[in-house]
Amino acid sequence: MSPHFNYGQGCREFPVALALTLLFEGYRYLIGWVPLRLISRTVIPTWRAASFFLGLSLVWVACGSSLAAYDHSLLTAHMIKHLLLMTVAPALILLGEPVRVFWIGMPPLARRSLRRVLQRSVPRRFARVVTSPALCWVLSALTRVVWHVPALFTLGVQSATWHTLEEAMFFGAGLLFWWPVIQPWPSTSTGPRWSMLLYLFLATLPCDILSGFLAFSDRVAYPVYFSTPRLFGFSVLEDQHGAAALMWTCITLIYLVPAAIIT
Repeated sequence: MSPHFNYGQGCREFPVALALTLLFEGYRYLIGWVPLRLISRTVIPTWRAASFFLGLSLVWVACGSSLAAYDHSLLTAHMIKHLLLMTVAPALILLGEPVRVFWIGMPPLARRSLRRVLQRSVPRRFARVVTSPALCWVLSALTRVVWHVPALFTLGVQSATWHTLEEAMFFGAGLLFWWPVIQPWPSTSTGPRWSMLLYLFLATLPCDILSGFLAFSDRVAYPVYFSTPRLFGFSVLEDQHGAAALMWTCITLIYLVPAAIIT
């Protein structure tokens, strides 16, 4: 195992690529939002900008902070990371209306060229299909379930490449999942707003099944944790039960917030 992947002992190289990416996206947001803010305080209010930067910060917490150092030793830390990447950070980022802000911050020539491309029928149809509630739900549910299959889970723990792919898929699936719920610009309504209540309710079911299995099982689902250092006095099975309880309660509570707002 490479030195930068020895998370159990807290040894981890500083994720330069992640830091630069997040800083660049923050910079792109500012060069679009600041001119907007000078023109009007209501187009993209300050709370939306704060939401975007909080979302970026949580991506850093999940993948670049000391939390990642425990990711491969504690399933509970791993679960917190997944919750941040797929459930919390994407929602906050989309609330910041990033597409609108990035569009305004683009150079005029690039914006005109991209507008000509997006006005064609194929890109428009592709965007409608990708952001349809049914596909967003299926992709997010499959991502969550498939990466908890023991064989793939072990690959993510033991391989830096697979681990990076796992993180990217969780974050991408999170953005897709929240898109129909938040409906940021330039999305259009895909049906009655109450249908999102059913969408959110159905989204809890894969989490309930997975977390219920992990919480009530008397067998360790991921034997790979037997080979990692035990931290904070938790046994592997106790860690598994704690991670399952965390996912079960957090997902339910988080999804209740938009459900209450829509209601």
